[in-house]
Amino acid sequence: MREIALHILDIMQNSVAAGAGRIGVSITADDGAGMITAVIEDNGCGMDEEMLKRVTDPFTTTRTTRKVGLGIPLLKSSCMMSGGSFDITSQKGCGTRVTAVFGKDHIDRPVLGDLAGVIADMSAAFPEIDIRLELKHRDKCFTYSSADAGRILGEVPVSEPAVVKWLKEYIDEGVKHIFGGVLNEIVG
Repeated sequence: MREIALHILDIMQNSVAAGAGRIGVSITADDGAGMITAVIEDNGCGMDEEMLKRVTDPFTTTRTTRKVGLGIPLLKSSCMMSGGSFDITSQKGCGTRVTAVFGKDHIDRPVLGDLAGVIADMSAAFPEIDIRLELKHRDKCFTYSSADAGRILGEVPVSEPAVVKWLKEYIDEGVKHIFGGVLNEIVG
């Protein structure tokens, strides 16, 4: 995948399939270490130790429609190719945490991509799941929660096209505020 946002989308879809009621996405840019860290965690069904050992193998999947699962192996490969690291922890019945670290200025780091679109679309598609986003760089922080947005909207559904458009713009402004000038593909 050519975008970090698409990797995040894939992991979030895994969280939905695992029955998560909460999905948290945190992205931090660390200038000192020269790294971008993305953490995606959920409170889904989790994995047992045997599945956790095999999850980075492309020929391991829980799907019955095909015999390969490329999302996690591709994410791990992307991290490693950019001078970063990858870690996944999970506990059966408690959820899963994926930590993907990318070299911030490495030539092989994927661009951030349409993170606002991913978060807004997932919020609209799964209004029963609290989707949280946290962006950090230096002393700046941006947070979003689909549950909070739903409470503010009241009877207006998050899936309403005008709401989805507004959410994308709101989150995109947050991305630009936090990462504009830090990630070369984000224009402030």
